[in-house]
Amino acid sequence: MFPTTLLNIWHQLENWDRAAFIKLNSEWTNPFFDSLMPFLRTPEYWAPLYLFLLIFLTINFGKTGLWWSLFFLCTFAITDMVSSQLIKESVQRLRPCNDPAMLDHVRLLLKHCGSGYSFTSSHACNHFGLATFFFISFRKVLPKWAWVGFAWAFIVIYAQVYVGIHYPLDVIGGAAVGALIGIITGNFFNRHFALHSLSTSQ
Repeated sequence: MFPTTLLNIWHQLENWDRAAFIKLNSEWTNPFFDSLMPFLRTPEYWAPLYLFLLIFLTINFGKTGLWWSLFFLCTFAITDMVSSQLIKESVQRLRPCNDPAMLDHVRLLLKHCGSGYSFTSSHACNHFGLATFFFISFRKVLPKWAWVGFAWAFIVIYAQVYVGIHYPLDVIGGAAVGALIGIITGNFFNRHFALHSLSTSQ
């Protein structure tokens, strides 16, 4: 009885997930987003932002900035490994653009769908892990701006669904896993190092 109930719940979630995907990918669209979204989820366009952040922290926070940069990179590495090598390989969910049941419903805005699995979205895991780490480590230094990373992460994961390579549950699951990892790395960093204001940094 219990396994049957779980199976029914999963089927309901999957039906909702596919319906939401069709809305986001094929119905709630416009030409501007069609041009913009493929760029937003491409590493070549957002990687320089993170590189600038690492350089800025190193220059303005000295040794603590170096530790922050190391934790930032470790957060990225852990989220990527957990999503790509652990969860995706265990779940093995097909991407919507590779799913035979969805071929007539997918509007693919990229040249290639990708050969990897879909759940969880590594982009979502990476960006929400970094956004959470940034928020926890910066909330006392930049209380009015520490949340900005979440806005950026949301835009990136929305693009993943919009261009047709992930279901909504893929990015929701990835965001949740990434946030959990970011909480762990962020709190660990704060306990042992912690950032202070620019004027008191060494």
